[in-house]
Amino acid sequence: MKQATELSVDREDPRRYESITRQRLEDPASVQRAAAARQKHAGPVLGRQNFIIAADHPARGALSVGKRATAMADRRQLLDRLQIALQNPACDGVLASPDILDDLLLLGALEGKLVFGSMNRGGLTGLVNEIDDRFTGHTASALAALGADGGKMLTRISYEDPDTVKTLQATADAVSDLARHQLVAMVEPFISKRVEGKVVNDLRPDAVIKSMGIAAGLGESSAYTWLKIPVVQEMERVMAATTLPTVLLGGDPAGSPDEVFASWQAALALPGVQGLTVGRTLLYPEDEDVAAAVATAASLLNTTAPARS
Repeated sequence: MKQATELSVDREDPRRYESITRQRLEDPASVQRAAAARQKHAGPVLGRQNFIIAADHPARGALSVGKRATAMADRRQLLDRLQIALQNPACDGVLASPDILDDLLLLGALEGKLVFGSMNRGGLTGLVNEIDDRFTGHTASALAALGADGGKMLTRISYEDPDTVKTLQATADAVSDLARHQLVAMVEPFISKRVEGKVVNDLRPDAVIKSMGIAAGLGESSAYTWLKIPVVQEMERVMAATTLPTVLLGGDPAGSPDEVFASWQAALALPGVQGLTVGRTLLYPEDEDVAAAVATAASLLNTTAPARS
């Protein structure tokens, strides 16, 4: 079994991931072999919250973190940070686009981890038809072949944009297809609108509740559906809107780290919350200490239930 690479390499060495390029060039089938040989996670258990690192942002052209416009542009740095996060035993897994997921498989960084693939990345940031968020990434059959645990889909609902119905239909089809493969459909819904040409998500509690109701009803079956929602005001009322397993997203960090972590801690105490699926806030913290940010987030989780053997 291949073990995750220890980050003892020189993080300033531009050739530190050249082995990945070599494998992709000379032996592309090594990705599937790495997936087949990977030890899987034992599976989610109620009462033991999961901690998943999200890293599918670049595939939608979203490279910024706070005021840093190109923070996620350097793939070597992103892989460094992801490996630091995944080496924390409390970090249960990753949510990533196909390219990043394949890199992590080749690095042996996903042993015993939950794996979620990012399915729709066609709604590029700033694109004229951004709401028409086409499914351009993982498919359910590809995720099943990789031995993944599920797929995630961003589902923005704009009452002002007729392209919304295309995204809803595509999401429903993906939910159904994942269910047929007995894989989790992690749906990330928002009520959205354009403000000065930019798509903005409505984070008022009533809007989040409405988006959850719409997302929960998509597809032939909700048996494998999870929701991925932001932490907003009145989270107790928000969580009362669903019986589906729900994970909390981080989004682009706003406010001080202490304020962000405190809001997560309060939300994690609510029924139905299965854990965190967070990316930029932890991978690109203000103080650049990824390990400390990940450890702090992990300390907020409820892990009292015994792990499934």
